[in-house]
Amino acid sequence: MFIIKHKFIFLAISAALAVASLIIIVAKGFHVGIEFTGGSVMEAAYQTRPDITVVQEQLTHNGFDAQVQEFGTDSIVVRTRNLSEDEHQALLGALTIDTQAPVEKRFNSIGPSIGRELRSKAFVAIGLVLLMTILFIAYAFRKVSQPVSSWKYGLVAIITLFHDVVIPAGIFALLGYEVNSLFIVGVLSILGLSINDTIVVFDRVRENLKVNAEERNQEPFTTTVGKSLRQTIVRSVNTSLSLILVLIVLYVVGPASTQHLALVLALGMLFGTYSSIAVASPLLVVLAGKKARA
Repeated sequence: MFIIKHKFIFLAISAALAVASLIIIVAKGFHVGIEFTGGSVMEAAYQTRPDITVVQEQLTHNGFDAQVQEFGTDSIVVRTRNLSEDEHQALLGALTIDTQAPVEKRFNSIGPSIGRELRSKAFVAIGLVLLMTILFIAYAFRKVSQPVSSWKYGLVAIITLFHDVVIPAGIFALLGYEVNSLFIVGVLSILGLSINDTIVVFDRVRENLKVNAEERNQEPFTTTVGKSLRQTIVRSVNTSLSLILVLIVLYVVGPASTQHLALVLALGMLFGTYSSIAVASPLLVVLAGKKARA
């Protein structure tokens, strides 16, 4: 198949995207939400939303070190340090611009210790998902040992999952979008959705290897992988494309509160579909080495 024949080109594209994403993450860092750092966040709505720079200057004048962002069509979101109730009311009063008082829609305050705990739990959740994934794949493919050992299927799956997560994360860092609990939900969803396409391809490889063994067909592993990919590619693309289209619609016309979740899911599905086709299968062939041509 074309993808297997030109495997190093597709792997180079993926490697370049992943490295670029890591560079962006290291250089710019993440805009971490208060769930993980601690602090207060307020959403306030106006009849006619004032200019953000005016709001920022007003808060600075009143002694608040805060970040202000537009939210939806008429609201703003203010993020600052953890506030007491008196400071909360003072912040709400400071948001009155030209006699136009805002309507408070929500106010959340999280202490730094809780933020650290949530951050730790997020890393633990992602780590457990990756560990269970590699263990499950190694067990499911335990009877497949030639020409690629069963544990290598799990290794390839983890590499593709890293690819599927780090690129959307790099895009979020580049755009300066907030990394919060919804982002973690999106990442965990990507891990579950993306691995599905990869396992479908791997399972077809396993079945074709079994058929070859039963029929004593000395087919090269490269040919087997290419055939398996050709048999599953239409299903993978159609399934993923239908979900990506739904997520794009949700991002464009959905509520502002779920836009970033829809975006990270759409990006994860896009790069996850690419990796299941153009990364996972070529990596299997590369790991098989000379055995792939035997």
